[in-house]
Amino acid sequence: MISAKEIMRRRDVRDSFTFTIDPADAKDFDDALSFDTAEDGDLTIGVHIADVTHYVQEGDDIDKEAYDKATSVYLVDRVIPMLPEELCNDLCSLRPQEDKLCMSVIFTIGRDGEVKKHKVCRTVIRSDYRLTYEQAQAIIEQKTDAIDDDRLRDAILTLNDIALILRRKRMAAGAMDLEQDEVKFKLDEKGYPVGVYFVKPAEANHLIEEFMLLANRTIAEQMGKRGKNMIYRIHGKPDTEKLDLIEQFTRKHKDTISPAALYMLTVRAMAKAVYSTRNIGHYGLAFDYYTHFTSPIRRYPDVIVHRLVAKYILGERGEKITIDLQKAAEHCSEREQEAVQAERDSIKEMQALWIKDHIGEEFDGTISGVREFGLFVTLDDSLCDGMVPIRSIRPGEFLEYDEKNFCLRVVSKRRGKKKTSGEAAYTLGDRVRVKVMRADVEKRQIDYQLVE
Repeated sequence: MISAKEIMRRRDVRDSFTFTIDPADAKDFDDALSFDTAEDGDLTIGVHIADVTHYVQEGDDIDKEAYDKATSVYLVDRVIPMLPEELCNDLCSLRPQEDKLCMSVIFTIGRDGEVKKHKVCRTVIRSDYRLTYEQAQAIIEQKTDAIDDDRLRDAILTLNDIALILRRKRMAAGAMDLEQDEVKFKLDEKGYPVGVYFVKPAEANHLIEEFMLLANRTIAEQMGKRGKNMIYRIHGKPDTEKLDLIEQFTRKHKDTISPAALYMLTVRAMAKAVYSTRNIGHYGLAFDYYTHFTSPIRRYPDVIVHRLVAKYILGERGEKITIDLQKAAEHCSEREQEAVQAERDSIKEMQALWIKDHIGEEFDGTISGVREFGLFVTLDDSLCDGMVPIRSIRPGEFLEYDEKNFCLRVVSKRRGKKKTSGEAAYTLGDRVRVKVMRADVEKRQIDYQLVE
């Protein structure tokens, strides 16, 4: 129960039309959007983020544990939350028809997508709807089975129009679009994978993404221009040597290179995004200032940023920040990479478990990696990554790894001879058909054999 005194010290936006959009299986709702139309036609759009720091004070036991974890970990069959479930799924979660405390950025935006002003404040909200991405997408596509509420439909369609404008502006400024379909598994009651399917990002995903990006950028810019201590989310420029190789490769294969190959090459050249007190901008998003503010339930850097906002933007004198920001940034970056690896391992383990029931079957795929010891192939239907050992490829021929051209090249028609034919036998991005030969669940490894 939120006290009347706490509500009095906040901006009360419970009368604003508010909703959340999350995956169907989500339990922790840490962001919501509110939508109002002013008399002059401008839009008042609130980005409301769960006020975790109201419940978690710096240095208390929950805070220490959250700092140590630094992030929630999302495995295929379970979530390892950063915060106790009473907080992430109950007190802080922006569930519908419940009063909730938030840290908010409230924007005044023209219908042309131009941000005219913004206000950062602590708020109390009340969400009217808890939508899934599928429900929001149905409204955007104006399907007959969409939720029948004129106010909701107007809000979603208008916000989507603004999100499309914001996205176009980002792309025009040089932002990169590297999103992929997300692989998901259908599990039985024992947690065994019985099916694989993909979740393709749709307009509803982009709607939420654009307003979260706007809030993150706005907070970072306001803090940065005031010269305040801050934790930024930074992303450096790609490796120039790798970019040169990619440019040479694409020029040479401009008539045959596949979009898949271009994507794989680009991802390999990109630097990793990390946290730092030293701002260098975010190359991938094409932002001069960027931070993480919108997910304090599952990311500790966002918790720190909320405290910094309270001190430096809201001017709350009682807010004390004793943590070493750069040390925290480095710690959170390390924990994030560990979490990403754990999530990838979880997916690979589930893929190996699933494909173990398909030994001997053939699938279509794409060469996603070329090394001196063989080819990595990603299947179309399940995104299962596996390796084709070089010893099993084209018996009777000697293949050599050509690093600059991302291919295995024929050196001779017989082993032992040093006569180069110049033929590139297998190149990154090539379409191939493979047979599943072996699946080691413990090692998370899958072996394929090319089907000529």
